[in-house]
Amino acid sequence: MKPESSRSVISAKGLTRVYKLGDSEVIGISQVDLEIAAGELVVLKGNSGSGKSTLLSLLAGLDRPTRGDLTVANHDLNDTSDADLTHFRRQVVGMIFQSFNLLPTLNVLENICLPALLAGKSVAESRPKAMALLEWLGLDARLNHLPAQLSGGEMQRTAIARALINDPAIILADEPTGNLDSRNGQIVIDLLAELNRKWDRTVFIATHSTLADDRASVKIGLKDGMLTSLP
Repeated sequence: MKPESSRSVISAKGLTRVYKLGDSEVIGISQVDLEIAAGELVVLKGNSGSGKSTLLSLLAGLDRPTRGDLTVANHDLNDTSDADLTHFRRQVVGMIFQSFNLLPTLNVLENICLPALLAGKSVAESRPKAMALLEWLGLDARLNHLPAQLSGGEMQRTAIARALINDPAIILADEPTGNLDSRNGQIVIDLLAELNRKWDRTVFIATHSTLADDRASVKIGLKDGMLTSLP
């Protein structure tokens, strides 16, 4: 854990998300209090249905809280316009998904550059950064390949590059090793740890795997939508 003087990059108080299902309610997360300092590598553990994806969706600005307060990188995610929320998702956080979410008709380079183009950057501006990321990730020989021509590990490394193209302060990874074998899963965790250590990115990994446990500076647990202590 960083010293108490470190600034919080994630701050949640009483954070709750409730979903309506007909006449009933389903609690995604309930009364979550969280303070994460900049530069931490956070591992969020919990079984399927514990609320991990709900919490990450809120942190990413993909969903809005039902109750409670949430601030991420000085952005109040309770009270922000749709335009500001779009900017937040494109520039402030980078999201990595279990299912990769690559566009099948775009090649590796195009998939990586897409968020930069959506953020208003030119091809000339985004391509050099994408090429540097491809080289770092060992994908420079695959830049013209479509996702269907890649292995699972290569697809996830492409997704990591895409998440980094706009230089976000925070990387949010939702079960990033879930569709990978243990070898490729460890490679992905090693890359995320390198991002945290060398590039000083705040990395938040939601997982039921143990692969990232020894890399974490903060470990938190979720059970039935509520924070719980970890051994």
